Amino acid sequence: MTEATTKKFPIAKRFRGFLPVVIDIETAGLNPGTDAVLEIATVLVRMDDENQLHPTDTLACHVKPFEGANLDRKALEFTGIIPDHPFRFAITEEETLKQTFEMIEQEVKRTGCQRAVLVAHNAWFDLHFLQAMIKRVKCANPFHKFTTLDTATMGGVVYGQTVLARACKKAGIPFDTKEAHSAIYDAERTAELFCKIANKFS
Repeated sequence: MTEATTKKFPIAKRFRGFLPVVIDIETAGLNPGTDAVLEIATVLVRMDDENQLHPTDTLACHVKPFEGANLDRKALEFTGIIPDHPFRFAITEEETLKQTFEMIEQEVKRTGCQRAVLVAHNAWFDLHFLQAMIKRVKCANPFHKFTTLDTATMGGVVYGQTVLARACKKAGIPFDTKEAHSAIYDAERTAELFCKIANKFS
């Protein structure tokens, strides 16, 4: 038996058996049932020997719009994403979730956690789009079905700021607004913000 199966890691005890996993999803609209997911980035969080949390591995995928997906022009202008750009090297929703969930499931097993809990900025948005993807692909969900850890709420409570860029600034985390609305950039800044706040209460 591995250490993870015989002894829970501190991060499992810290969050009642849940593994925080940071997600950011960029979309072509606001409706998870009709609008395309275009990017998804995932950041794992680990705990050191001093019980401090740190962002670690990042996985980012460009996603092909599902068949019949809506692509809202205003949303595309906001994110700057060009869905049919030849250098996006986008993959299907099925392959995206396969890669993402394999990484998460391995970390859940390694840490002795029960399942993952989604961490995101305005987490309801990412959770609903993720659930819509899962429904279309028909795959198992490693995340808690409704519980999330929302850094917009956490930032509002601790720093008085709910906008990601402003909360990061108050937390002393560099934030380049020119890089914002890229899933990988926003996910990594969200992970830093989450760890900074959570470490205050360790």
